[in-house]
Amino acid sequence: MSSSSTQLLTDTWVTTTWDDYLRVLEDPAYEKAKSYYYNGQMRIEMSPVGNDHASDHTIIIYAIHLFAAINNIDLNGKDNCTYRKTGVNAAQPDVSYYIGETTDVIPWGTGIVDLDLYPPPTLAIEVANTSLLDDKGNKRLLYEELGVSEYWIIDVQNVEVIAFAVENNGSRRIRQSQVLSGLDIAVLEEAFQRTRQMNHGKVSAWLLSQFR
Repeated sequence: MSSSSTQLLTDTWVTTTWDDYLRVLEDPAYEKAKSYYYNGQMRIEMSPVGNDHASDHTIIIYAIHLFAAINNIDLNGKDNCTYRKTGVNAAQPDVSYYIGETTDVIPWGTGIVDLDLYPPPTLAIEVANTSLLDDKGNKRLLYEELGVSEYWIIDVQNVEVIAFAVENNGSRRIRQSQVLSGLDIAVLEEAFQRTRQMNHGKVSAWLLSQFR
């Protein structure tokens, strides 16, 4: 892709150089876009976030923080944080967490997290309403390469949590988190199912009863 291109295909992978990828991000038109770079391609996501995506985004953050608090698990969460390995990869997961030994590894005041200096997040999460195929495809490969320990996809339309343990440059499906010991994926899925029938206050109370 030439940096002189006047129209950029969004919400798909476009072959380009790392430098051109960074130049695109300097364009004010993409100031609020989510961006990814993997295998010599970039993906700029411009689709507006609707009610369903935003609602599931909120619940997964609450559920993880609540579970960690009750179980005395150290963690720090990042909402839409950007991670870059210069010239190689970039990702902006919907939610990400540093857990356990790496909880405090990113100092306050850090902007974009430089993965040449810091480790990747322990857990990366994508909330998939219109991007499910890509979240299960290239983004999964991207997070494998970045070296996260777990990668979750919240499938909004099918009310499912697709969780992977990442190891040995690959990933496998899991039904219980390994980085949040004792957290059953089925409980999260039931919480999402309940959000289709009741408000977040009631779902939060139900999660509290399950985690205690």
